[in-house]
Amino acid sequence: MTEHFFNTPDNPLPDNAVGGFFKARDGRQIRYARFAATGRPEKGTVILLQGRNECIEKYFETVRNLSARGLGTATLDWRGQGGSDRLIRDPQRGYVRSFRDYADDLDIFFKEIVLPDCRGPYYILAHSTGALVALLASPRLVNRVQRMVLLTPFLGIPGQCYSMKAIRLMTTVLTLLGLGRLYVKWGPPKAAAPFEVNELTSDPARYRRNTSMFDAHPRLALGGPTVRWLRAASAAALAVSRPDFMARMRIPTLIVAAGADTVVSTRAIARYARYLRLSSLLTIDGARHEILQEADFYREQLLAAFDAFVPGNEEEIFTAA
Repeated sequence: MTEHFFNTPDNPLPDNAVGGFFKARDGRQIRYARFAATGRPEKGTVILLQGRNECIEKYFETVRNLSARGLGTATLDWRGQGGSDRLIRDPQRGYVRSFRDYADDLDIFFKEIVLPDCRGPYYILAHSTGALVALLASPRLVNRVQRMVLLTPFLGIPGQCYSMKAIRLMTTVLTLLGLGRLYVKWGPPKAAAPFEVNELTSDPARYRRNTSMFDAHPRLALGGPTVRWLRAASAAALAVSRPDFMARMRIPTLIVAAGADTVVSTRAIARYARYLRLSSLLTIDGARHEILQEADFYREQLLAAFDAFVPGNEEEIFTAA
């Protein structure tokens, strides 16, 4: 099933890949991939949840890292991006009705792909938007997932004078006025920013690999988020931050923040981790937002923390950071 993937010379498909589509509750086709472990002993499967405007191919290197550790990987492109069905007439606009749609897709992914075909136990490794979805879906994951590693979860926007409550209110008003499909930032896909001004990684080779992938396969790319997407994201961030929701969290969780993150709020992440039960916080000083795409100096710190935490023992959760 390698026809479901998009390779470039510097980003080849990992071994033991299986890909395809499953149908969401509303009939949308969601692209997924499974990668069997090559290392031994086999330790289970990591459910890899990507961020906004990402795709399966961006994580081929991470899949190889996990595979060598004896961990299989299962991942999916969120609805509206990558190789999954787009949701509105203009496929370039980053749009979703609600983050609960993402959580519902994840639930079906577990039932139809992960549980029947992937070796347990199961762990989550999630980035940014994916980390927020993992938190939102955690009540349904508690009997499925042993541990979660959440990288730079989208819980706030740095440098903003508006709170997430204010953002939700403003975007709700704009949506009710029929403006939900307007871009809120960036606009349509365009040529990648020069490496020197990018906010995502300090590694030029990985940045070039990722931009080359989208240049070679533009159908995988996505433009900026819409008003409706930002409304959905702010609503989800507020939902998972409610004290009653946080009190029900029962999955041991390692939260990783990037010290030089300018995309999501590191302060909001630290505040969240402080009040979340069964959680530990690791801040990687100097790292930018996409830690798995970062320079080895930062990336290896993350992988070392991951190795200490997954599969790990229960008492390690408070010492992993």
